[in-house]
Amino acid sequence: MKICFIGLGVMGRPMAKNLLKAGHELHVFDVVPKAIAELVEAGAIAEENNKAVAAASEVVITMLPNSPHVKTAILGANGVLEGKHEGMKIIDMSSIAPLATREVGKACAEAGVPMLESPVSGGEIGAINGTLALMCGGEKALFDELSPILEIMAGSITYCGDLGAGNTTKLVNQHIIAVETAMVAEAFVMGAKAGVKPEVVYNAIKNGYAGSKVLDGKLAMAMDRNFKAGFRLDLHIKDLNNALETGHALGAPMPLASLVMDEMKFMSATGYGSEDSAVVMRYYEQIAGVELTRGM
Repeated sequence: MKICFIGLGVMGRPMAKNLLKAGHELHVFDVVPKAIAELVEAGAIAEENNKAVAAASEVVITMLPNSPHVKTAILGANGVLEGKHEGMKIIDMSSIAPLATREVGKACAEAGVPMLESPVSGGEIGAINGTLALMCGGEKALFDELSPILEIMAGSITYCGDLGAGNTTKLVNQHIIAVETAMVAEAFVMGAKAGVKPEVVYNAIKNGYAGSKVLDGKLAMAMDRNFKAGFRLDLHIKDLNNALETGHALGAPMPLASLVMDEMKFMSATGYGSEDSAVVMRYYEQIAGVELTRGM
């Protein structure tokens, strides 16, 4: 199948490569020439803009940072809809605000192009290994039709409902990860201040109710002092901001998310925005004057 992939960032590059490995003809575009060159070397075909990749493809996949980028890529000048043709379909795998998803989806429908949303969770490792968790929204028949493509990039796929339900589910996911990361930091820093080694506490609690993938993954980054981005802090701030806006619009209480947002923004403002969102743990370390290192 002829597929186009727009957005070759930390997540998009390995996702696109998995489509190539599965034998699909892949057309690509990104605003960063180096990212395009890497995919061309892997076997993809470069196009000059979003319109061109869409015109060359049966299925258009977008994996972009935020709502404005998706709107520009699909609805803007030289955008995907300008390259529309009979039978073309869109899968937006970006994590954006549910209202923006519905807005873009409505414009696509009016242009005669069906759109499915499929935001992802699992970080760079999940993208590389093809084990991402996908949260899909849109027409069920379209989901069923496009699932074989999604399965190449996924370890699990959940159909969440109508367009917007996928990104709502993703916001729930991002909300939990953000707050839980902060809670892990707060609790483990308290333990470290009391003189108990982080790995001792971790080994004691990891198989109980406090155990989780967030505990396993984010705490390991702190103990190894390796905050190389699997998911950048600034992108998590974007997701949490979308969650807060959605919650406030719906009248849902969001006190914990608001607190963690302030901590994340502080860390971004002090130069950590490009590191993994686990770097919020340093906020607690700096206040307490300890580091959650192994063997402390």
